[in-house]
Amino acid sequence: MINYIWVGMTVIGLIFAAINGKMKDVNEAIFHSANEAVTLCIGLISILVFWLGMMRIAQESGLLNKLSNLCKPMILKLFPEVPEDHPAVGYILSNIIANMLGLGNAATPLGIKAMEQLKELNGGKNVASRSMITFLALNTSGLTLIPTTVLAIRMNYQSASPTEIVGPTLLATICATIFAIIIDRYFYMRRSRKGVK
Repeated sequence: MINYIWVGMTVIGLIFAAINGKMKDVNEAIFHSANEAVTLCIGLISILVFWLGMMRIAQESGLLNKLSNLCKPMILKLFPEVPEDHPAVGYILSNIIANMLGLGNAATPLGIKAMEQLKELNGGKNVASRSMITFLALNTSGLTLIPTTVLAIRMNYQSASPTEIVGPTLLATICATIFAIIIDRYFYMRRSRKGVK
């Protein structure tokens, strides 16, 4: 569906530009944007490679396992239907840690794998389980300790102080995560009282 929307917007934009004699501006914008996109991607790749490398070092050294073990009791409380030794727990923890490091692009495949595992636990049903809803709420609120991607963008555009967003980002994502958990639990309890599974 989203592909049709993008194609529709592009076609409407091109028709509008042709009718109003703005095709020269459109061509310039396309080439300028393409050039900027490549520059931005190269800047993002370098910072993502660095943090993914750090995650790999943390994994090889056992630090990631220690961090996972530290977070595991909290994850098991948030996802009581998920067995402790189920692969979904590992994917959920990896996704949360990647999000905490601001590695949204690296967190996405882990999040998809976690959802696949949670769907399997739900008997393959096409209706979201309690755990799937909780995971989506946590993933969307995205507790972030280091906003890596945003820092890379700010550095790429020569921000005078690229790290000044770390504190506000941390505060905003802590608040978002707390409220996501509260709202998730509120609606779960409300549905439980009504007898809806």
